[in-house]
This record gives sequence, C-alpha cells and structure tokens, in this order.
Amino acid sequence: MAHSSQTCFGVLVINKAGGLIYHKNYAEGLAQLSSNDYLILASTFHSIHAIASRISPVPGSSGVEVIEAETFKMTCLQTPTGTKFVLLTTPSHPHPDQVLRKVYETYADHLKDPFYTAEMPIRSEAFDVKMATVVRGA
Repeated sequence: MAHSSQTCFGVLVINKAGGLIYHKNYAEGLAQLSSNDYLILASTFHSIHAIASRISPVPGSSGVEVIEAETFKMTCLQTPTGTKFVLLTTPSHPHPDQVLRKVYETYADHLKDPFYTAEMPIRSEAFDVKMATVVRGA
C-alpha cells in the first residue's frame, strides 16, 4: 500500500510510570499489534527512554526523541510532567514534532474534563474525535 510522505500511522500516550493510557491507529501500513503488544511497546519504550537520558554524555538529555526504521519513524515528545506522546509516521513525514505539539495540546485540553483523572487510561469518544482531527489534519 502506498502512503503519502506525511502519513501518521498512530499515536501512543504513555504516563510517567510507563503505562499506556491511550493508543489509536489512524492509517493502515504497519503490522497490526494486539492490545497486549501495545502495552509491552509502551513500557519498553518508556524504559529505553529513561535509560537513554541517564547514559547521555550531555547533562539534562531528554532521552530518545526519534527512532527511525526503513518503513516508519517513532517521534517522542516528553512533557515536563513525564507524560510521553509517541507518533508513528512514515520516515519522510516533514513535521512530526508539530503534530505532537497539537496532540499534546489536545491532551492538555482533555485534562480539564472533570470526569477524567490524570495518568489514567483515556476512554472518551470526544477525545478520539479531537485526536483524529489533529492527526489526520497533519
């Protein structure tokens, strides 16, 4: 299947403890993973991110920001609170960092929902719709 240079395959939101609190796929193209596989991916990425920030020769390193493979790229935005937003895109996507900023803004807006507890899994149709708009509009 051919993809445009800007295809966003999916988003993961990982809480500061390494738990997957949100994931959604937005395009076909990557191998399908089970829910358990996504949980393992989130906790593994969280661990690698933490170790990378500690072994960096540069003080204050933010850890892994990009993992690039031949067919996809993972770009990470870590917030000051430790929440990580991971965007899966085509390797040639021109601005994954800008998409992640919009994803982060959408999440921050969701925190205002009195029925949502921070760091907990997000199960909201309204949030799904907003995220799809942000990711597909990228």
